[in-house]
Amino acid sequence: MTRLIYDGTFEGLLTAIFEIYERKLNHVKMEKGEWYTSALFENLIKVNTDKVRASRVLKGLRQKLSAAGIQRLYIAHMAELENEDDIIVGFIRYAFDTPVNIEENYGNKYVMRISEIVGMMRREKHRMEAFVRFQKLKDDSFYAAVEPDFNVLPLLIKHFKSRYADQRWIIYDIKRSYGLYYNMHDTEFISLEFSAASHPGKVITAFCEDEGIYQHLWKNYFHSVNIPARKNTKLHLRHIPKRYWKHLTEKI
Repeated sequence: MTRLIYDGTFEGLLTAIFEIYERKLNHVKMEKGEWYTSALFENLIKVNTDKVRASRVLKGLRQKLSAAGIQRLYIAHMAELENEDDIIVGFIRYAFDTPVNIEENYGNKYVMRISEIVGMMRREKHRMEAFVRFQKLKDDSFYAAVEPDFNVLPLLIKHFKSRYADQRWIIYDIKRSYGLYYNMHDTEFISLEFSAASHPGKVITAFCEDEGIYQHLWKNYFHSVNIPARKNTKLHLRHIPKRYWKHLTEKI
């Protein structure tokens, strides 16, 4: 067994694929993180991300998979699930080593698992699109804190850029300490620094004067449309799991 240590990026993963074929490795295990040595006789390879090698692998994948298939691989990698890099590597090797397109071959464990991961990512994306609650700041921009299970922020760009094209906004992933910033023209990834007295999930000191009124009206609206006789807690929790409640204005 050979362990390949890479930097966690998609380009790094593609570089690792290049190394596997160049060195003719059979049994491999992928790991993200820094280079370190453990067992004396363990076979370790440090993968240095190489854009040229990654591009060559990507070019080869484009000959074996559809554009949608490659996108699904990238989405699966963004999920950042523990020990799932080996599944992605297995899928890629299966694609390269099979003469026909393998994207619909759900009898294969790698194809099936990639499909499951992509499904989880898309469900989380749809939840974020529904659960993001913006709060107006003093500079007239809008801020929303989220804590998605998976790294779905890059998948939200198209939806929110289209829906809120005339507003400046930030969607900040507290768990991963980075966010999306839209300036009414372009979207970029940012990282914010918060004071010791502040928290990325609560930026009350930066709210505009009217924000409290808006939040009060929003809560009253949800209270007024609630019909106690039709309350179905189990269904409600299935559609809006409790882990999202702390960032929903109507639940605070």
